[in-house]
Amino acid sequence: MEVWQAIILGIVQGATEFIPVSSSGHLELARQIMGFQGENFHLFMEFINLGTLLALLIYFRHRILRILRNVFQEKNYKLAINIVITCIPAGLAGVLLSDVIENNGFFSSLYTIAGAMALVGLVMIFIDKIPHMRAVKNEDHLDPKKALFIGLIQMLALIPGTSRSGTTIVAGRIAGMDSESSAEYSFLVSIPIMCGVCLKMFLSESSRAYFGANFGILMLGNVVAFLVGLFALKFVLDYLKKPHTLQSFGRYRVILSSVVIGVLLIMA
Repeated sequence: MEVWQAIILGIVQGATEFIPVSSSGHLELARQIMGFQGENFHLFMEFINLGTLLALLIYFRHRILRILRNVFQEKNYKLAINIVITCIPAGLAGVLLSDVIENNGFFSSLYTIAGAMALVGLVMIFIDKIPHMRAVKNEDHLDPKKALFIGLIQMLALIPGTSRSGTTIVAGRIAGMDSESSAEYSFLVSIPIMCGVCLKMFLSESSRAYFGANFGILMLGNVVAFLVGLFALKFVLDYLKKPHTLQSFGRYRVILSSVVIGVLLIMA
């Protein structure tokens, strides 16, 4: 992999991991545009999660410390338990279906990615017209049933093009939270999930061998993903404070999906 390619992939990962437009979908588009083939690309993209995970930990460090104080000092387990409940469905599905996802062409098809982008994009556009549950002030006031509901919807993020943050934000909105609170809860939930993904990588002998052989280029990609991710986090959380802004991401997704499908039909 060339230096410029690692930089581009780091930018794509850092920006799209937190903005609800689907990092996996954009990375697959980048892969096909740049002509990458084989297992090495997927290993690179798994390891580049380290940069965006670090961005999450740095950005939410005070929030994480507050959650830990609630658990260990104040014996207030509510938010921590809800985060665990939300993580379980997608975590289990990811472990059980990892081989299927990696080896089934459906999950790397540009038609699948474009279709998922469009479908979730349309939901984002019409989110205010979808029936919502009783209003929830923020993630601290979420109840376990709604946390489980968000977790079940988040399972859809295993399909490239849907977006983990996108599905979680949409589910949070339906559960009664506003867009900003839904986004913050989405990012808090993604921390243990991403930690699990990173741990799984280092437990694999072949992944460790790849990491050692490509340390320099992986560090470059991760540094870029980390820096871009910090800016993306601040941008999306500030942007979603405004009303109806989730619809903007929905329109982007639908437009990109239309372009991808149009190109595929022309080239068919």
